[in-house]
Amino acid sequence: DHRVSVSTARSIAVLEQLSDVHSGGQEMVIHRTAVPAPAAACLLKVGPKKEVAECKEKFASSVDPTVSQTFMLDRVFNPEGKSLPPLRGFKYSSWSPLGCDANGRCLLAALTMDNRLTIHANLNRLQWVQLVDLTEIYGERLYEASYKLSKADAPRGELGDFSEFQRRHSMQTPVRMEWSGICTTQQVKHNNECWDVGSVLLAVLFENGNIAVWQFQLPFLGKESITSCNTIESGINSPSVLSWWEYEHNNRKMSGLIVGSAFGPVKILPVNLKAVKGYFTLRQPVVLWQEMDQLPVHSIKCIPLYHPYQKCSCSLVVAARGAYVLWCLLLISKAGLNVHNSHVTGLHSLPIVSMTADKQNGTVYTCSSDGKVRQLIPIFTDVALKFEHQLIKLSEVFGSVRTHGIAVSPCGAYLAVITTEGMTNGLHPVNKNYHVQFVTLKTFEEAAAQLLESSVQNLFRQVDLTDLVRWKILKDKHIPQFLQEALDKKIESCGSTYFWRFKLFLLRILYQSMQKAPSEVMWRPSHEDAKILISDSPGMGSTEDDQEEGTSKQVSKQSLCDTGKGMDVDDTADDCLPQSSDIGGREPMEEKLLEIQAQIEAVEMHLTREHMKRVLGEVYLHTWITENTSIPTRGVCDFLMSDDGYDDRTARVLIGHILKKMNKQTFPEHCSLCKEILPFTDRKQAVCSNGHIWLRCFLTYQSCQSLVYRRCLLHDSIARHPTPEDPEWIKRLLQGPCTFCDSPVF
Repeated sequence: DHRVSVSTARSIAVLEQLSDVHSGGQEMVIHRTAVPAPAAACLLKVGPKKEVAECKEKFASSVDPTVSQTFMLDRVFNPEGKSLPPLRGFKYSSWSPLGCDANGRCLLAALTMDNRLTIHANLNRLQWVQLVDLTEIYGERLYEASYKLSKADAPRGELGDFSEFQRRHSMQTPVRMEWSGICTTQQVKHNNECWDVGSVLLAVLFENGNIAVWQFQLPFLGKESITSCNTIESGINSPSVLSWWEYEHNNRKMSGLIVGSAFGPVKILPVNLKAVKGYFTLRQPVVLWQEMDQLPVHSIKCIPLYHPYQKCSCSLVVAARGAYVLWCLLLISKAGLNVHNSHVTGLHSLPIVSMTADKQNGTVYTCSSDGKVRQLIPIFTDVALKFEHQLIKLSEVFGSVRTHGIAVSPCGAYLAVITTEGMTNGLHPVNKNYHVQFVTLKTFEEAAAQLLESSVQNLFRQVDLTDLVRWKILKDKHIPQFLQEALDKKIESCGSTYFWRFKLFLLRILYQSMQKAPSEVMWRPSHEDAKILISDSPGMGSTEDDQEEGTSKQVSKQSLCDTGKGMDVDDTADDCLPQSSDIGGREPMEEKLLEIQAQIEAVEMHLTREHMKRVLGEVYLHTWITENTSIPTRGVCDFLMSDDGYDDRTARVLIGHILKKMNKQTFPEHCSLCKEILPFTDRKQAVCSNGHIWLRCFLTYQSCQSLVYRRCLLHDSIARHPTPEDPEWIKRLLQGPCTFCDSPVF
């Protein structure tokens, strides 16, 4: 969901890209949050505390240097460090698929330098919350099982034996962790009604080669959402990297785990899970590369593709090994599983430090530390495939830099790169400053075409593409003719609300591009005006409040923007609108703004009516005759029929059925302060006869008569919180995204 996680020594910096429709600046808008590193060191549970302390003292004072020095220098045994610097910070993080947390967004699995594996969620927009500590739970499970994977295993030695002490640590020291795709299964309720239950798997690779596969029920809320944990023995020495292999063949989904070793081998392991229905895996492990050539596997990516010659789906596995890329094409035919593999050479002169892949078109990006990024495009042949690769020189964009990591955005529009200063005049820099740079990979025309032909039908999931469109409109101050015509054709042909939301987005950006930028920076205090006591000038109270509110809004927007381009505010003001001294020069621009505002309101009203029809459909399907729901059904019906120009036969038929079912009952809402009736005259707010104003929930059109409610990510609309007495269908409505911009609601 368009968030970049950067592991540092103090925290995980999370950079979220936003396509802000309320800002007129052309810069990319980034919202930054952080997952702080835990203050206390992580001690793996290898036995009772007293016995562990005695063993540590024994090994530290051992006369055998192979024992004492190995123990003292191993930071897994001594995470607190004592005389050594403490192991603070994170070494790896991994994003879950979309739809795993309570808000329908991604969870973040984080691995600290001292081997603590935790899962975090961004529940209230600004703060990250730790949901569970998997290292602690797994240690407790091993302790209860006497550090045996199965009951049939022979008993091991005592903790006082140094080899047993090492074994217990290595079997719970995480190396990597990766999320699977979401599995959906059906469960039957007591009334024989079927309902879908989602689950996700998290595979954790340990130092000894074992893999723990955790199964979580969705939405993941904490320890109570853990369904099961199975441990698999991979048999790989010195494992270095892990990835899920997911393949769909004849509507049957197959999964496995791809494991790479620091010595070179790569293989796929079957994952047998009894608890997941409709889940298939391999019968036996598949070796993708077996040579122990001492080329460590750094990164593995699995990309689902369609084979144009074989007319079936296939799976492309790419692994970074040293300075080379190993690729394997897996294809299921009548003969079984076919594997084609080879290496792509001549890419980099230094080892590959990071690799990422665009899963929409199969493009792979690799980078080495010398600031060179390679783009590899797979091209299918009759037998297998070949790669076309081209060099992206970051030095031409950022100057002399060293690269440390790359990641591609979900729709392939941007490449995020971590850089530091490179050599200048043959000298290394004195200090290293780490930056996250964003490189554009698509043109505006490609982004617009992809948005028009998208199968996702969700603007929020394509923020990187909409950001390119936003930049182009703000720069040119008009919507390109080809985009406007193509969008109008899409609206006429299919009428999907997605294209109406896209049109609303374009109109809002166009409106912002026409606005005159302020001549002064809003957050800068003004020293010219004298301070006035509000008590001395009662008429100025509302003006002061308005000014303060406007200032706070501008500050929040300014803090989100990346001001690295150093654009002058006065220059922006000059470029935005043609300056004219006479009133006649301003009138055409004001008329244009009013015209765009009218179009925005018309599109918003259309989207509101379409959502009202959906809400009324849910009311009709889930209510009995004369049943009082908390939704103002009669008010919504009257609001839809109040406009004489609105003639929708579907809406009229639906309203007729609902009014017949309501049997002349109105069930109005009442103000909680004065018990007066709240009429439904406005979709945004409800006002009683005594002047009490309540905001309306945009998902159910109920009045939010509480002090706490949720808000859309782009501050488009507000929604109420679900209550325990709400039926399931209302809770399902309240889980929906914003009807105007597809953003999640917090």
